[in-house]
Amino acid sequence: MDLSEILADVDVECRKRDVRMLGAHKAVRLAELVRAERPATVVEVGTAIGYSGLWIADVLRELGHGHLTTIELDADRAREAGRNFERGGVASRVTQMVGDARELIGRIKTPIDFLFLDGGFSNYHPCLMAAWDRLHPGSLLVADNAHVGAAEMADYLAYVREHCDSHLEWFDTDLPWNPRDAMEISKRT
Repeated sequence: MDLSEILADVDVECRKRDVRMLGAHKAVRLAELVRAERPATVVEVGTAIGYSGLWIADVLRELGHGHLTTIELDADRAREAGRNFERGGVASRVTQMVGDARELIGRIKTPIDFLFLDGGFSNYHPCLMAAWDRLHPGSLLVADNAHVGAAEMADYLAYVREHCDSHLEWFDTDLPWNPRDAMEISKRT
């Protein structure tokens, strides 16, 4: 089974079980950003069952370098994501952490080239602050749900808009729970 089939399976599972995911429209853009940045270290907050992690790890595999550390609060979802990473043949590019990202992100000691936030909206700012000293000029930050979660992540949005080169990108999706949303894309300067 190739990765596109696995992504299709994971997409179906997410929709069937109402597991909130990025969706293909935003995932294509996320993959473009990873490809353009060529990061050595990607950190994802909010693994769920691995949908966006599969996209990221596949680009890292294509590039021939880079590693994804993905953090998920729910242990059952993390195990399911691990199985999906194995099925997709990208598990060697992924380290999974299970627990509270606000605490676990501090255990990552290497510089973070790319930070993708896609978990609890009110956790975006605390996660950013926990990672800030490992982000460097040029690190890319991508925050999903910057429209539907704008109120809950207002502190994050204010911070990146003041301290980074930051902009909002809009997406029409086919997700029933989120047909129009945005990602805040920021580069640490």
